[in-house]
Formats: sequence, C-alpha cells, structure tokens
Amino acid sequence: MERTVFTPSLEGMQHIRSPQGEMLTKPFLEVCKLILPIIDKFGAAMALVKSDIGGNISRLEKKYESDPTRYNFLYNMVKEEFECNSAKGSTSCTNGILWLTRAMDFVVELFRNLLAKAEWTMAEACTDAYCKTLKKYHGWIASSSFTVAMKLAPDRKKFMEVIGSEGDVTADMEKFCSTFPPFLEQNHNFLVKGFAKR
Repeated sequence: MERTVFTPSLEGMQHIRSPQGEMLTKPFLEVCKLILPIIDKFGAAMALVKSDIGGNISRLEKKYESDPTRYNFLYNMVKEEFECNSAKGSTSCTNGILWLTRAMDFVVELFRNLLAKAEWTMAEACTDAYCKTLKKYHGWIASSSFTVAMKLAPDRKKFMEVIGSEGDVTADMEKFCSTFPPFLEQNHNFLVKGFAKR
C-alpha cells in the first residue's frame, strides 16, 4: 500500500486511546502535529489556523512534559484545572484542548468539502468549513481575518496535485474524515460534561 500525506496521522490514530478507551495525551498531540504539514500546503491562507494549532499543541506538550505519568491521559489536565477553578482561563490546558479540537473539526470539514464538492473552489471549501465550525466562536476581528486569509487560498487543482503526488490520497482523505471525528467528539463530550458540572 503506497503511503500518502495522510498515512502518518492514520497510523497514529491507532494509538490515541488506551485499551480502556481513555484519550492518551502524547499520541493525540502527535496526530494533530502530523496534520500540520498538510495544512502547510495551503500556504498563507492557513497561516492563522496553523499558528493557532501549533500554539495549542505546544501549550499541552509543555504541561504533559512537566509530568508525563500524571498527564498521560489528556483529561487529567482538564480535571486538575476544574478542581483548581482555572479551566476557564485563556491560557488553561482546558482552553488549549477546546480550541485544538475546534480547529481539527474545521480541518476535517474542509477535507470533507474537498471530497464532496468537486465544483467548489478552495476558497469556497474553506469558507463553508469555517462557517460550519469556527465562525460561531469567533468575534468580528477573527472572522474578518479569516475572510481576508481566504483570498490567499491556493488553486484547488494545484493543491490536490501537491498533496496527491503519492498513493491514493482521496481514499486516505476519506479514511481520515471518518476515523478522526470520533476522537474529536470524545473531547467535546468530555469538556461539555466538565463545564456542565460547574
């Protein structure tokens, strides 16, 4: 089976959960990191998204590395912050997980659009994904910045050629869009429950 740009993240997803179904910190962050080179291929249009994802990964990695045993499970960081009433802080790990998950929702939605809407331009695919995922959480300034960035979206055909230079990229993109969302859903459900208890 020939490898594609999605192969590393698809392989990584096999290790995200413990045998008991708990989200493991390092493997989850690794998979998110493995998506960054794909986002890179979008060029300047995705600079904000890439920077946001990278920042949240770094914040969570730093916390994990401070005590790998204690933070082996991703949600241990969140539980600790809820106990200390620091979960809602803008620099909290809870906030980092929330925004990282939201950004990944956007990435999945964008790839779904590229698979399902062959007639759309890259800007249309990106804008639709943004409206379905991130827009409701963004203020006017962030939304405006995104709109401006979309004007820099690469040509769809060129982008697909760049990411599809090896293997069956369409099949792997489909696999990515079906395999990754359940992990993101698990994060959302855990965070909603945590905030509901407060």
